Amino acid sequence: MRYSNMFLPTLREDPSDAEVLSHKLMVRAGMIRKLASGIYTYLPLGLRALVKVENIIREEMNRAGAQEILMPAVQPGELWQESGRWEYYGRELLRFKDRHDHDYCLGPTHEEVVTDLVRREVRSYRDLPINLYQIQTKFRDEIRPRFGLMRGREFGMKDGYSFDADEDGASRSYQAMFEAYQRIFKRCGLRFTAVEADSGAIGGSFSHEFMVLAETGEDAIVNCPACGYAANTEKAELTAPAETQARDMDAPEAARVLTQDMRTVEEVTGFLGIRPDQLIKTMIYRTEDGPLAVLIRGDHEVNEIKLKNALGGIEPEMADPTLIQELTGAPVGFAGPVALKTRILADHWIKTLSRTVVGANEADYHLVNVVPGRDFEISEYLDLRVAQPGDPCPRCGGALEVKRGIEVGHVFKLGTKYSQAMGAKYLDAQGREQLIIMGCYGIGTGRTVAAAIEQNNDPDGIVWPMPLAPFEVVILPLQMQDPAVVEAAEGLYKTLGGLGLDVLLDDRDERAGIKFKDADLIGIPLRLAVSRKTLAQNRVEFKERGGEVQLWDLSEAPDRVKAVRDRTLAEEA
Repeated sequence: MRYSNMFLPTLREDPSDAEVLSHKLMVRAGMIRKLASGIYTYLPLGLRALVKVENIIREEMNRAGAQEILMPAVQPGELWQESGRWEYYGRELLRFKDRHDHDYCLGPTHEEVVTDLVRREVRSYRDLPINLYQIQTKFRDEIRPRFGLMRGREFGMKDGYSFDADEDGASRSYQAMFEAYQRIFKRCGLRFTAVEADSGAIGGSFSHEFMVLAETGEDAIVNCPACGYAANTEKAELTAPAETQARDMDAPEAARVLTQDMRTVEEVTGFLGIRPDQLIKTMIYRTEDGPLAVLIRGDHEVNEIKLKNALGGIEPEMADPTLIQELTGAPVGFAGPVALKTRILADHWIKTLSRTVVGANEADYHLVNVVPGRDFEISEYLDLRVAQPGDPCPRCGGALEVKRGIEVGHVFKLGTKYSQAMGAKYLDAQGREQLIIMGCYGIGTGRTVAAAIEQNNDPDGIVWPMPLAPFEVVILPLQMQDPAVVEAAEGLYKTLGGLGLDVLLDDRDERAGIKFKDADLIGIPLRLAVSRKTLAQNRVEFKERGGEVQLWDLSEAPDRVKAVRDRTLAEEA
């Protein structure tokens, strides 16, 4: 491709609405342009990187025995009503009616559609297993789309679905997809880890997320260096403490202490001269079953995913000031469990407290010398908090570490969640009707491109992994007015193309500094610069992105460039 013929509008300044590095660099490098909130157009450079991700996915899915299909983006509401997700999915599901007043939605995922397809075609156990996938555009009406392609409303996704006759078969399908995903992200040249995860709105009994490790990642991941346990913070299990504090039933009676205008843990503990882990936070939630109080230690945070799971899928919503005032008799910041007339759940680590401090359910007051079990009762102890560095590993007891990551893939063991709701059945060898066992497997294609940029960059721009680079080599003729320079550059361009490399020839009549800056910004891994000075020695400048400049003989350059390309791809394979 010749730069002069390519639609590649680069920018010198960061876009004002970009919050994360990948968004800034993709706009500056001429890869994407915003159409509306959370909706982007891929320009040629961005699309080339996206297609490379998609090609790797196709190759590995096909290698694993999956078959590609393409399902409609517009889905009938009756399928979602049948599965029970029409209301459960929430406002992210973009619903509309057609001219016949029938309900439809733009597909955020395709469990309903693919289950309907298979239930119409599968009759016998002989028809199973089946593994189907597609690469298609999805739409989720995010309330706050942000971070460019990281959290858009319209986005590209590979979604796959397995259908098996029994649990053993479903486990084999899950493992095959898990291993295929490992190959995909390795071939993409990414540093990643697979972590246990919550199944969220997709549902199912078991799932793993594939996280690209990056300091700028939006998700926190916990892992145990001792045994290899890894999970995202939504899922990370925290066992009950091995030792609990003996209740000091002979402690002085709970006493009111004036804490005027002190609402935060820091303000109250600083005033009382205690540690945050000696205070109980009382968090009030609204649920469809009524208000609920959750007790958490002052140095911990409530994990609302765990809370939702503990409530059997009921969505908890943080109470507004009006409900808090009605329930506790106090404004926000002074809620406490003593004499509180509502259901009270407590995190396991409340058991480590004997005498503690709580809100007094009265404006500007807290209670000291409060003893759980003496001054108030707890309905149930559960794992309800977010994991922190140093927490004990639930597998081996070692100390957990916390890293940052970007979710690019998710695999789910669905079981019979959709087949039961939608009647997807088959006849076994004895002629008995059985439910099909399902799995679900997704990869965010655009997110994978963005995650690669978040993980691979420097102050000058993108540093592409070779497998995802829009072009593998960029050729920079530095004096376009010199026929010898142009002839040498054209010769390299034709030879390298003939050797099977993706080559970009920067044939613009621009200053050398501009060409170098643009080459670094768009991040092409290998660079050849041709100038009068190097040609006088029958040489060209070779440079790997982020490496040192080397002088190579002009005649040897094409084969040497191909060797570097091939070696790099082999290292990623």
